[in-house]
Amino acid sequence: MQEIFQINQPDLDFGIYRILNSRQNEIQQFLTRTLPNNINGAFYGNFEQANSVYNHLYTFFSRYYDQGDFISQRRYKGDTYAIPYAGEEVILHWANKDQYYTKSGENFSNYAFTLENGKKVQFRLVEADTAKDNRKDNDQTRVFALIEPRIQTATDENGDEIQTDILPFDIQGDLLTIRFEYKAVNKKEKQADYITQAVEKIKIFAISDEFQDIFKPMPTEKNKTRTLLEKYLTDYTAKNTADYFIHKNLGKFLNQELDFYIKNEVMNLDNIQDSTDFSHIEQNLQTIKTLKTVAKEIIAFLAQLEDFQKKLWLKKKFVAGCHYLITLDHLTEEQVQQALDNPKQTAQWKALFNVETSGQNVAEICKNYPHLVVDTSLFEPKFQAEVLNELHDLDEKTNGLLIHSDNFQALNLLQEKYKEQVKCIYIDPPYNTNASEIIYKNGYKHSSWNSLIENRVSLSRKLLSNEGFFAGTIDYAELFSFGKILDEEFGELSRVGIVSILINPKGRQHERFFSASSEYMIVYTPSPNSARFNQTTIDAEKRKTFNLFDEDKKERYRLDEFARIRSSTLRKEKPKFFYPIYVSPDLKVITSSNIDGYVPVYPVDRNGAEYSWKVIPETFEENNKLGLYVAQNTEDGIRIFNKFYEQQVFQNVWIDKKYYPEFNGTNLLKGILGNSIFSYPKSIYAVQDYIKITSKKDDYILDYFAGSGTTAHAVINLNREDGGNRKYILVEQGEYFDTVLKPRVQKVIFAKEWKDGKPQADNGAFGGVSQIIKVLKLESYEDTLNNLELRKPAQDLADIGLSETVQNDYLLHYMLDVESRESLLNTQHFTKPFDYQLNIATTSAGAYETKTIDLVETFNYLIGLRVSEINDKRENGLVTVQGTNASGEKTLVIWRDCEKYDYDRLNDYLNRHKINPQESEFDVVYINGDHNVPTVFAGNDESVKMLKVRSIEAEFLQRMFE
Repeated sequence: MQEIFQINQPDLDFGIYRILNSRQNEIQQFLTRTLPNNINGAFYGNFEQANSVYNHLYTFFSRYYDQGDFISQRRYKGDTYAIPYAGEEVILHWANKDQYYTKSGENFSNYAFTLENGKKVQFRLVEADTAKDNRKDNDQTRVFALIEPRIQTATDENGDEIQTDILPFDIQGDLLTIRFEYKAVNKKEKQADYITQAVEKIKIFAISDEFQDIFKPMPTEKNKTRTLLEKYLTDYTAKNTADYFIHKNLGKFLNQELDFYIKNEVMNLDNIQDSTDFSHIEQNLQTIKTLKTVAKEIIAFLAQLEDFQKKLWLKKKFVAGCHYLITLDHLTEEQVQQALDNPKQTAQWKALFNVETSGQNVAEICKNYPHLVVDTSLFEPKFQAEVLNELHDLDEKTNGLLIHSDNFQALNLLQEKYKEQVKCIYIDPPYNTNASEIIYKNGYKHSSWNSLIENRVSLSRKLLSNEGFFAGTIDYAELFSFGKILDEEFGELSRVGIVSILINPKGRQHERFFSASSEYMIVYTPSPNSARFNQTTIDAEKRKTFNLFDEDKKERYRLDEFARIRSSTLRKEKPKFFYPIYVSPDLKVITSSNIDGYVPVYPVDRNGAEYSWKVIPETFEENNKLGLYVAQNTEDGIRIFNKFYEQQVFQNVWIDKKYYPEFNGTNLLKGILGNSIFSYPKSIYAVQDYIKITSKKDDYILDYFAGSGTTAHAVINLNREDGGNRKYILVEQGEYFDTVLKPRVQKVIFAKEWKDGKPQADNGAFGGVSQIIKVLKLESYEDTLNNLELRKPAQDLADIGLSETVQNDYLLHYMLDVESRESLLNTQHFTKPFDYQLNIATTSAGAYETKTIDLVETFNYLIGLRVSEINDKRENGLVTVQGTNASGEKTLVIWRDCEKYDYDRLNDYLNRHKINPQESEFDVVYINGDHNVPTVFAGNDESVKMLKVRSIEAEFLQRMFE
């Protein structure tokens, strides 16, 4: 059983394995002594019946576990499966539909660790082999194996072949790269053997002395000869071959399956009907009773473990870091001077913007470069606090939010603040092709992808406004699954359409059948009856026809003749469309009423032939109230013109060359960054046009597969173009967050045009925009696991006289929750909230730094606070945040160092600021730590006023785990 569940893994010291290993003795005793004793005791030495129970237990549980992962495949009997079906006309089902996909990290393709001498070692995954010619890998498994030297041939986005020499090892400076492939092998072969082979081959390779530490002994009780390299290889392969999924309700599922298994495969109703030996039936019932009892105990333990992991996965994650990108025009002169005095900041300005600040004073810098971006992460925390203290209506003024995190965790944290607030969602998920393959479990490539998408779409759907739009791009590989998942989430009737976008007119060369040249954008809205596209244009030639601009509406328009002068629109053909329109002498007033002195105008040509207007009189009156008509003097007399505002019919085939990623994705990004370190960026115009069609000028735009940051760039460009105030939220976990996404956003804020990584001025102006951007880094799921510490009760359960039954009950149902409570969220540490620390991973191999967690920022998101003002004086022991919560209540949050702000000092602060039931302007006040703040005021007139004062600790605990 331990082999099935992979519970006994003493060589693995990360994640849930570390937790289980810390309680290995108790678990071992339960599995190897308690359960066998229960089984043997039930049959009084009848080993045949006992073995029958063991066999059934093994048969039952082995059906649902694969290399430590639970796979929720419902069995009918033997190898026949059952699919849950509620009478739908069409249903999409996949192997792990009821599970969360948790492997969205980057460990699969990039895993690195640092030696004691500072040298770095990284494992790189070369493009994996896949089943060819529609042959499945059913008879094979996949392992990580050291590659053989080879020439790799790849196809770029233009269909051109590129050949590269790939070696198993190479050293460049302080970096040793070891390359692996994830290849299919016979199921009998073991990953451990390939690790041993890799270590032996690397030993033969002439590794320089500087990297000899990889062979340093790291023995375990099980493996006395283990080296440091073998330890990391074992961790690497383990992380990427198991723990892909967490079931949403494992206990319920397994108990249902157990009942079904017993009825179909143990009870044998046919045998009972034909049997004349009732003793056999009695033995069978005893077997069933014992099997069910023991299986339920195992299920209880497994469910506790799975539910505990689910709790950790769904826990709202801490904000592990928060800084701002802010243009100079938002800073005071003193703050700009501090930036000029910071060598880290001036070096970044030179590197990113090619701006040399030496010799320039504050006034010159602000005049010449008002949109130079200050990165507060380059300063001491006090600088950011001073900047935020000066800003009012902070959230309203903040233009963008960049989140470095797993997208599921980011979406989970954003729920309270942005529920139904986002107007436009755009995602470009991995296509699950060879070029963008997700991390997946052996044999579950497509079902892993389905769960990845379904989990995240379901969360993001809650953020979308009722009349908002959702779009996702995809290619042929997962088009049908993607569409069906979205159909189930939004409803088939909510599908607006599928847009085919030509991205490579040449197609991919050497294809066996059709050469793919397009991708697809699937668009949905929750309210297809009321949602509307904007009246705008995305076609450049059509846009040129709208050559006038309405200053009041801030929209482009053109003038079209209101009269229809053609043979089919003669008056006799359309008599209801012939009527007089009266125009004032100054041409400013147009009406259908006959007013003295007004000139009647009819739809006639210069020869007096009578035609018709475009609409009947009633419609004319309605449109005229909207100011849609203009009168002008022409050589043919007064003519009536129709104001036709910018719009077009949007077709579902986009073939304009502006959508080609080669020109407006790859080359554009290379021009901005000066290099090509990101593969296959989207054309900015594909994203920009979708946003233009679906969002207003002050809407929220969300992209949680942000990649290189194209969506932020598109929003900034649109705002630059039309003066809008659209706000963007981008989520990305990849290592290129800091190397591509963030620098790209900084650069396009500073300048509109770029070439070879340098900004291009137009008549001395860079075309920059004013911006405030918040950048968050969140605690990861792995961080949560690795910060766990199980703390045993002060006394052993047996020592305090608890029976073995009670001890087992504790082990099966309560151990993990009870013993991990303090390490999940230790509210006792909230008395000093500015010193709350966690170990946060800094490398894919698990190296970590102890970092101070931002409890203030975390709590703002937990309660959905729209921040208006922050007064950050944490050096003095106090931070206050004002804003409006998700219920619309005016809210004040008070964070204090309880040693510096005791009862008396807190009350003095509150009195000075009139924060009391009688005078407070706030509806809700949150305070950390113990206090004696009054909440009720009774006036002389017998009136009673109340102030809702709430505990931060209690609210934090509830919100984090709800």
